[in-house]
Amino acid sequence: LSLEEADFLLACEPEDERLHWFRDNAFQASLGLTVGTNVMVKEEDEMLMGVIRYIGPILEPNYVNPIRGRFFGIELQKPDKGKGKTDGSFGSKTFFLCEKNCGIFAPSSRVKPLVPTPVSPSMAQLHSQQQAQNIFPGDNVYFFIDDKYRFGIVLDIQEDGGQHIVQISTIIRWIGRLPGREDKMVGLELEEACGVSDGTVHGVRYFDCPPKRALFVKLMSCEDGNHDTRKLETVPPISTEQVEKLLIGRMKGIQGHCNSCYMDSALFLFSCSSVLDSMLFKATTPQDAPIQRILLHDIVNPLRKGFVQGQDIMRFREQLQKHGYCQSFTTDEKDPEEFLIIVMHHILVLEPLLKKVQESYCYQIFLDQNHSLVLPTVQQLLEHSFHSGGLKLAEVPSCLILQMPRFGKKFKMFSKIIPSLELDITDLLSEPQQCIMCGHMAVEECADCFKEPVFSQTGFKVFCKTCSTQVHSHPQRLSHQPAALEVPKGYIDRGIPHSLTRDRLELFAVLCIETSHYVSFVKHGPNTRDWIFFDSMADREERDGFNIPEVQACPEVGMYLEMSPAELANQVPRDMKGVAKRLFCDAYMYLYRSTSMCLYR
Repeated sequence: LSLEEADFLLACEPEDERLHWFRDNAFQASLGLTVGTNVMVKEEDEMLMGVIRYIGPILEPNYVNPIRGRFFGIELQKPDKGKGKTDGSFGSKTFFLCEKNCGIFAPSSRVKPLVPTPVSPSMAQLHSQQQAQNIFPGDNVYFFIDDKYRFGIVLDIQEDGGQHIVQISTIIRWIGRLPGREDKMVGLELEEACGVSDGTVHGVRYFDCPPKRALFVKLMSCEDGNHDTRKLETVPPISTEQVEKLLIGRMKGIQGHCNSCYMDSALFLFSCSSVLDSMLFKATTPQDAPIQRILLHDIVNPLRKGFVQGQDIMRFREQLQKHGYCQSFTTDEKDPEEFLIIVMHHILVLEPLLKKVQESYCYQIFLDQNHSLVLPTVQQLLEHSFHSGGLKLAEVPSCLILQMPRFGKKFKMFSKIIPSLELDITDLLSEPQQCIMCGHMAVEECADCFKEPVFSQTGFKVFCKTCSTQVHSHPQRLSHQPAALEVPKGYIDRGIPHSLTRDRLELFAVLCIETSHYVSFVKHGPNTRDWIFFDSMADREERDGFNIPEVQACPEVGMYLEMSPAELANQVPRDMKGVAKRLFCDAYMYLYRSTSMCLYR
């Protein structure tokens, strides 16, 4: 037993495990670890990713035993940062520097190199055993390309004869037979530089491509990846019961890339709702069919399974740019409504969500300068906007997309807006109305009474002839000028209608913006607190520079929605719990759906 071996073994506890560890081949490999090596360290039955920052003693020497034991000081790396117990110090001494709770001191028996080095046949067997650890789709993993480790998420696993197979998408550049090979081969050009050549084999060129982008494989190993031949698979929206399992966590939702948050936040609306699914299946032109297929196969379906890669969003943006809808779709930041309008109107030629009176896919709320709203609800904003514009809905929309009043992306007209979980649009429809006083058929509407504080805070002020005369006989209302309503023939003499059905829409999503960055809130269930928050660029991987999306549950939103307007007005935004402040203070677009009409459109 060498002095170095004894030093490492002395750090191991309990004592009876030292002999067992000494006989383990992995012990010899641990002797070769150096500062800067990427390793996995065991901490409370969990394997954590880290980098060795220190090797040596951490205990004070004593006369009886001058050998103090040699430990590894490890700085934890993402995604395991914060799971440690130190900042690099032990006792009163600092052995290396790292963030708080990002360091661990561990004996050699708990430390393994990220890539085990087979120093003997038995070590090779150990390597094989470690490779055989079970992994599942959705797991965060580290993998290697050209001896450099990278961080990613498992999207799919396929097995063939006990081997794990990873499928890649590529382009066939050559088909034929290579010297010395009986099987027909194909030359592939890869999207990334993870191949073996530039299109040459043993000095003979078969096709041209950049270095390390070529790969030669058997023809039988390839399958047709043409999207045109694939079956139109449909994945249903994620139910409330599945949200925790499929959506919540890091590397979930849609991965952002290169100013894509406007598109990511809008596309995330497909995750838990089918109200916009007509976009996915409506017949479109041959030119735009590939865009629709990418939207369904590469974005919506994977999203409803938990995750969409940034490269799939970029391919979608490239298709939009290629077909001439905008020459900066792959680079510049845009507004979500601009993206939605292009997809709905220009590509899929859907019927407008609002039509006949004013055809549009989104409705921008405008307010006149004389409004008295301070802490408005969405219901009040919509009614005031329709009132000032003299607008009516021709029919109940399947989906109503409302843009909040703003002056540009930075200036907000209101510090807070109270989301209306239900939007009563009965008074906004161009249909017969009930008198707000007696319930008879309304024949007149008064724009001046709309702003009267004596009436309710919401709803248009419509009256039958008798009630209108009485209301406007008051000295303060003598100057009011009620206008006649258009009532279809046959309705005038009906008197009191039998219980008028109220037409209501329910809120299912909110898009928010702060400092040009878009995020989404989605209501996934019937309860007030069934809310999730999505940010496609919640974090960034330092090594490879890719964005880490995150979906988190935010029941605190429901807690604030249950408050009265007076209680909510007293809330200080910076003190609001979780991400609730962003919903109430940064709302940019509200999306409502009709649970009945969305079944038909």
